Amino acid sequence: MSDFIYLASQSPRRRQVLEQMGVRFELLLPDADEDAEAIEAVLPGEAPATYVKRVTGLKLDAAVARLKRRGLPPAPILCCDTTVALGRTIYGKPVDERDARRMLRELSGTTHRVLTAIAAQHGRKRLAALSDSRVTFAALTPVQIRAYVASGEPLGKAGAYAVQGRAALFISRLRGSYSGIMGLPMFETAQLLRALGLPCNKTF
Repeated sequence: MSDFIYLASQSPRRRQVLEQMGVRFELLLPDADEDAEAIEAVLPGEAPATYVKRVTGLKLDAAVARLKRRGLPPAPILCCDTTVALGRTIYGKPVDERDARRMLRELSGTTHRVLTAIAAQHGRKRLAALSDSRVTFAALTPVQIRAYVASGEPLGKAGAYAVQGRAALFISRLRGSYSGIMGLPMFETAQLLRALGLPCNKTF
């Protein structure tokens, strides 16, 4: 049994969570010719939970093929995807600052969902889980939104904010998994890796 996993994600926050868990990992990132963005396209009428689980499964399919193509040693592969949802509206990563401001205006003063799906595979065994949390934003002023977007933090983040960053100033209530909102739910990840037989931190 391997004593490490492959993480198929470029997110530094997910690396941070794995390090906090005491899990050894190596990155298994897409090749230059892989269209990683196309995987995240939303299908017409797709519900947020269905979307995030489907995208995570596609990411895992691509990572498994990548591992075989590169001839790398076998080890569990972990993939994740996070999305923010207000009702059935899905908020992915903003395309630019204007888009980030729009998202924050729409999330201002609301309680929205943050869904993080995870999937792991080792050999033929594949497991998946979903973390579903609620985040309540205070009402944001236009000045607050402009200043936050100008900080650069919202870019590259689902819903245009990072719970572990300055956006914490806007959050009046949080229910669910803090690490899940960051992008990798510790509890569910530990359950999956333990089920795959990974000898991790003894606290597992």
